[in-house]
Amino acid sequence: MRELTHLSLFSGIGGLDLAAEWAGFKTVGQCEWADYPTKVLERHWPDVERWRDIHELSAVEFYRRTGIKPGQLTCISGGFPCQPHSVIGSRKAETDERHLWPEYMRVVRELRPRWVVGENVNGILSTIHESVCSDLESEGYEVRTFSVPAHAVGAHHERYRVFIVGISKGESRLQTYTEADSNRVQRHTWTNTLLKSRDYLPGTYWAVHKPPVCGMVDGIPNWMGGYKQFKERMMCYGNAVVPQQAYPLFNVIADIELGADN
Repeated sequence: MRELTHLSLFSGIGGLDLAAEWAGFKTVGQCEWADYPTKVLERHWPDVERWRDIHELSAVEFYRRTGIKPGQLTCISGGFPCQPHSVIGSRKAETDERHLWPEYMRVVRELRPRWVVGENVNGILSTIHESVCSDLESEGYEVRTFSVPAHAVGAHHERYRVFIVGISKGESRLQTYTEADSNRVQRHTWTNTLLKSRDYLPGTYWAVHKPPVCGMVDGIPNWMGGYKQFKERMMCYGNAVVPQQAYPLFNVIADIELGADN
C-alpha cells in the first residue's frame, strides 16, 4: 500500500493539515510566512520539514530535505492569500502584491503531485478562478471546484470556502469522470447547503452582536496574553480553514489512491 504524503503551502495554523491527517495522509512539509502561525505549527508538528518563504521551496530543496522526488508526492494543499479576492478588501486580484497563486503553481509544476487542493474565499469565483483552473489544466490536471459553507459541517456560521481540486491525468484510474473534459468550458461550482445546522446564525447576526470579549473596558487581561497575542490569535482563526470542511475531500482522495492499489 502506497504512503499518502502531503505538502502544505500557506499553512496558517494547520487546518488543512489536520483534515489531511484525519484522512490518513502524512504531512511531510509545511510553508508559512507569518511568525505566530509558525509557532503553532512548530508546537503541533515539531518533526515536519518547514519553509518560511515559498520562493525558497524548490523541487531540489524539497527532495534534499524529504527524500521525495518530483512525481512521488501524493498531494499539495494550501490556502494561498485571500486578501486579493476577499469582498472586504479592494479586490485587486492579480495586481495585488499578495497575489501568490503563481508561486503555488510553480511548486505544483516542479513537484508534480498527483493531487492539488487549493483553498480560498468565495470571492475568488469572480476574480481568478478561471485562470487557476486553466493553469492546472495546462499542467495535466482535471479540475473540479467546490464551495462549502462551515454550517454544512455543523458550525454555527456561514464561512464559505472554495476548494479547487486538481486530479492528475497522468495517473491511471484517478479521473473523477473519464468522459468529462472541463478544458476551456464554463466550469460549474458545487455548493453544499443541505446540512445547515439547526443552531446556525447568519453573518448578519454576528455583524450586530459582536463577541463581548472584544469590548472589554480594561482591555485583554495579561493571563490571556494581552491584546497583542489576542489579536494574533484572532487573525489566525479568521484566516484558518475549518478542518471538517476539507476532510471529505481528503477522505475521497485517500479512498481513490488506496483503491488504485487494489
